[in-house]
Amino acid sequence: MDDTDDTSAQRKTDHLRIALDDASVQRPGDANGLERYHFEALSLPEIDLDTVDTSCTLLGKELRAPLLVGAMTGGTSDAGRINRVLAEAAEHCRVGFCLGSQRSMLAGDVGDAASFRVRDVAPKTLIIGNIGAIQVRDKVDGGQLEALADSVGADAMFIHLNPLQEAIQPEGDRDWRGILDAIGRTASECGLPVLVKEVGMGLSEQSLQALSQTGISGVETAGVGGTSWAGIEALRHGSRTPRAIAGEVLRGFGTPTAVCVQLARHSFPGRLVIASGGLRNGLEVAKCIGLGADAAAMAWPFLIAAQDGVEAAVNEIEGVIQTLRTVMFLVGAPTLSHLGSTPLLPANERR
Repeated sequence: MDDTDDTSAQRKTDHLRIALDDASVQRPGDANGLERYHFEALSLPEIDLDTVDTSCTLLGKELRAPLLVGAMTGGTSDAGRINRVLAEAAEHCRVGFCLGSQRSMLAGDVGDAASFRVRDVAPKTLIIGNIGAIQVRDKVDGGQLEALADSVGADAMFIHLNPLQEAIQPEGDRDWRGILDAIGRTASECGLPVLVKEVGMGLSEQSLQALSQTGISGVETAGVGGTSWAGIEALRHGSRTPRAIAGEVLRGFGTPTAVCVQLARHSFPGRLVIASGGLRNGLEVAKCIGLGADAAAMAWPFLIAAQDGVEAAVNEIEGVIQTLRTVMFLVGAPTLSHLGSTPLLPANERR
């Protein structure tokens, strides 16, 4: 479904306002399933904290930690301001940065395009662009996807899946036929890495198996546990409409992040797996690495910090990295490779 510029801008504004102002769209801290796992804490770690190495290479870019500022927004002046704050903070901390959906750029609006251009404040770090699966099916081939990436200086592109959000959204796209074929075709035509990400419902085993048959470079889980986009869209109705009721009932529908990560690693043994979905701190990032992820993406904690500017966002990112580093020290893992092979125990098996 094609949006008018006004409709698209209002939707973006609504999304930011509700995410920031209504606590009901944030799921409880244990909803992502990571509380079910724990590391064995070592009082004799036998390593030097100062030598613990959190660095990694992701999509050809050297990062200080396996962390990305998750996809959030774009398409309005307020969204552009937030993107620039977060991109500058990501550059300073040498972590990755993900753009929100670039759908509004397809209309050719110069103002919308400007809200996604952050390379001047983030000249070196990894940037991943973003477009919806519906747009890939209906409007965007591999060459156009590459052009979208080039226009914002992105190193790779996400194709996002959000059927639950669209089902509840007042102006949502309901026809999801032909999406898998379109993803495979577009990934094979694009000269940049193409990844697929969910938007809060998580990637199920069946979906991951289907995606693994395409030429995509990897996936981001966006499992159940974080911001409820069904909840946000339900609130956008403004009254108790049938779709709003469905959004409330289905706000936690899907696959929790902890499960998604393990399923994704099984389905994509040699490709990139990014954990996301309600991650709030460096301990949860560490657990995701232990469950098989290569990296993790977080959004909401950084969005909140960005309201107070770059310095606050940097401080929040640094806190995540410091927590990750400290966990690695306390489990005797000097590198991310060691962390990935450190056993995670079920919560009912504490030693």
